[in-house]
Amino acid sequence: MSLRAWLATRFSLLLMGAMLVFVLAYYVARRAGADENAAALAQERALVAQEILRRSAVRGEPLTARVLSELLNVLPGHIWVMDSFTAIYSSPPAAGLLTDSNIVEAVNEGLRKLRAGAPSTTIPLDGPAALVEQQLVLPNGRVLRVVVAVPLADVSRSLLELLGTALMVSPLILALAVGGALMIASRAIEPVERLTREVVEISDGRSLHRRLPLEEGSRELSRLTIQLNEMISRLEMSFAALRRFTADASHELKTPLAVLRADVERAMHAPAGSTEQLVALEEALHETTRMADLVESLLTLARADEGRFDLLREPVELEPLARDVFETALILGEDAGLTVTMPVVQNCVVDGDRTRLRQLFLNLITNAIKYTPRGGDVELQLVASGHEAKFSVRDTGIGIAAVDLPNIFDRFYRADRVRSRQGERSGFGLGLSISQWIAQAHGGSLTVQSRLHRGSTFTVTLPLAGAEAQAAHQVRLAAGPEATR
Repeated sequence: MSLRAWLATRFSLLLMGAMLVFVLAYYVARRAGADENAAALAQERALVAQEILRRSAVRGEPLTARVLSELLNVLPGHIWVMDSFTAIYSSPPAAGLLTDSNIVEAVNEGLRKLRAGAPSTTIPLDGPAALVEQQLVLPNGRVLRVVVAVPLADVSRSLLELLGTALMVSPLILALAVGGALMIASRAIEPVERLTREVVEISDGRSLHRRLPLEEGSRELSRLTIQLNEMISRLEMSFAALRRFTADASHELKTPLAVLRADVERAMHAPAGSTEQLVALEEALHETTRMADLVESLLTLARADEGRFDLLREPVELEPLARDVFETALILGEDAGLTVTMPVVQNCVVDGDRTRLRQLFLNLITNAIKYTPRGGDVELQLVASGHEAKFSVRDTGIGIAAVDLPNIFDRFYRADRVRSRQGERSGFGLGLSISQWIAQAHGGSLTVQSRLHRGSTFTVTLPLAGAEAQAAHQVRLAAGPEATR
């Protein structure tokens, strides 16, 4: 069922249900007040009969049975005019009832209740009936009593007519409701259908640059359109990143595969055990190792994207870890002709994976050494600030251009004009992506500040461990070096 038909059906059913509830509620309310309504109608007829008799008496007309019949037969219902306890007039509907002794007794019993002070009472006639009495004192002193009985069925008849009318007009109301509901639903669904057509045209993957027009007439649709446009923007960036990632991965694999193939072919044609064959096999092994590193990096990022890369969470003391990577940095810096220092190292504990944190720190140190010319400086720092630990790597290298800074954490991205060179500075462009993922997986962040030809500073910010881990760390420090091994 379409949404338009669903809305029209539900609206029509709701309208018919509301009308049915209203009619039933009105019927029940009127039915509950049937006694009062019948009594009020009987009282009204009694007053009319009393006024007719009073005016006739004032004109001097004798109130005989014949005269009373001429005057009161025009009134509907059961009417008796009594002189003391003798009925001198009975309306045609009431005359036939007096032959039934049970009804006569019921009327007399009702009259006794009225004369005892009851404003009205109910007696059985052909069915329940309201009984009232009005007293009339004529100018000559004669006292007449007008007794009127109104069957409750006379009042209920109007209620049945109401129900019958409701049943008769219900098909017309249902038809109008369905037609109106379809028209309203069509107008309400039209913007949604328009959005659907636009999304279908955009979702082919080649039109992600397009955006949906805002629906000004509806606040809800406007919010939906804004959210859809934001989603399309993210999809556009994701598709672009995927295409770039595929192209870059293909490019990175193409060159080592070509070199590997050439080395294997050269080794096959060279004399067995010759120097040329050994050199070719060594080059092939080097390219194989390089490709294995690339595949391992890609696998790490893929597992991280899928959330399937679990970290080993435990309290990690960053001071020993920082000193460990500093020793590695001294060796790498000596080979590159650089001065590596670590002037500040503070005690702090984080909750994380020691192996991954070491990989993160070494990635930053390796990059700093790789892109700093001989004679430059690399400085490491580890400080605790508030509830955070900050490990920074500052170099005096070639720096990063401002236009490249927003993209340096993208996969396979390298500022090729300056930072990426063949040979000693070649790379895959995945190290910073992995480093950023490690920092974020630990609840921290990785930031960079850099200016072209003036060096760069990479800062890792990690949340400190809880109070229990910090206390345990302090206990180990107090126990001496043997407790921290």
